[in-house]
Amino acid sequence: MGKSKIIVFGPVPSRRLGRSLGINNIPPKRCTYSCVYCQLGRTEELVLERQEFYSPQKIFMEVQNKLRELQSSGEKTDYLTFVADGEPTLDINLGQEINLLASLGKKIAVITNGSLLWCADVKDDLEHVSWVSLKIDSVWQNVWEKINRPHEKLDLKEILKGEAEFARSFKGELTTETMLVRGINDNKEHIMEIAKFIAGLNPSVSYLAIPTRPPAEKWVQPTDERNINLAYHIFKEKLKRVELLVSYEGDEFTNTSDIRNDLLNITSVHPMREDAVLNFLRRKKMGREVISELINRGLLIELEYQGMKYYLRRFREN
Repeated sequence: MGKSKIIVFGPVPSRRLGRSLGINNIPPKRCTYSCVYCQLGRTEELVLERQEFYSPQKIFMEVQNKLRELQSSGEKTDYLTFVADGEPTLDINLGQEINLLASLGKKIAVITNGSLLWCADVKDDLEHVSWVSLKIDSVWQNVWEKINRPHEKLDLKEILKGEAEFARSFKGELTTETMLVRGINDNKEHIMEIAKFIAGLNPSVSYLAIPTRPPAEKWVQPTDERNINLAYHIFKEKLKRVELLVSYEGDEFTNTSDIRNDLLNITSVHPMREDAVLNFLRRKKMGREVISELINRGLLIELEYQGMKYYLRRFREN
């Protein structure tokens, strides 16, 4: 079995999961993909076979001890989240670990690239968790190969079928995440196809993300604000709830009397139409001058979609 410096970490603030205690059940970097944008770097050896990395009892004890420590210091934990230095479903003991951790009385989440959901045992392992996030960056073979760089034995059609079957049977909260990389998967036609597939999964929330940390490949660049705005509206037409993951999450739960920060925090989650922004400012007895100021400072960008003006927090450097 492998060794790891840290198995349990956090809790960290997450807009999606509140205070999330991370469980790193995979040694770096065992994965089915070698995504070009991965903050952990390239996957030197792609893995497809599930295997044992740590004993379920070891993971359980480390989580239990950490929760006791947090409880004694008065810190809150909302979720126990499998978010690993690789693909967490490669852990053959994942189901046992989930069953053990359920006795601690906390909700359990798994963040996965979904590449093994065609396997019945993986689907079974995830059936009893509270929350699952599926990464879906492409539904086109050539784009999938370019952005996710999968294990050569993986089959995209089989993966998509497995994800659809899982979505139909899963009783917990299902979300998706799509990472948009400039020039690879951010054109309109491709975004429409992704949105169409995800709509069939009926997730509670679909997240659109961009690389915000140093990627595996230096040439990788996030898509720009105009394509983010386009993708948001295409997704919004097909899905019940869409949010952006394009900025740091550390201050997402901070309430502030600063109208400028409030506006920037809202527009970092989703574009706001011009009339909504003006109504928001009017309630604070402020006006369009705030918009102009934030645009001039390079913090806000004005965009257009179907003849309407929208505002989005700028996430690229000028």
